Amino acid sequence: MRTVDFSPFFRSAIGFDRLFDLAEAAQRVGEESYPPYNIERLDENRFQISVALAGFTPDEVALMVEQNVLTLEGRKADKEGKTFLHRGISNRNFKRQFTLADHVEVKGARFENGLLVIDLQREIPETMKPRRIEINGAAPGNVTQIESRAA
Repeated sequence: MRTVDFSPFFRSAIGFDRLFDLAEAAQRVGEESYPPYNIERLDENRFQISVALAGFTPDEVALMVEQNVLTLEGRKADKEGKTFLHRGISNRNFKRQFTLADHVEVKGARFENGLLVIDLQREIPETMKPRRIEINGAAPGNVTQIESRAA
């Protein structure tokens, strides 16, 4: 697969840098598969990300949100003096990023049975929600008829 360099577009497209960042991120999707994760929609405005982190403790994992990007980073210290006959449980450092839609906020994170569960919720501000606008004008009770003739 070829990669596309979007840098020439940055010079002429003002305000579209986020769009180009998303396009570049889409190209990198297949590059890294560790740690495995699920994204689940709980209802219209609630989501949950579950990340398999067997062998990691909460102290070895960092979760940060900055400008609609959720970054999960794990740092595992090597245990000196251990000799493995078979090593099937991954013990490597990782960095996984998730792009969040506008108005999606992280509500909390917890470890459950070897999974890091991250709760997300979309909270649309009141100013952006649809609302009904009353139309001002003469009410039917305030209209007076000047003249009436039968036709």
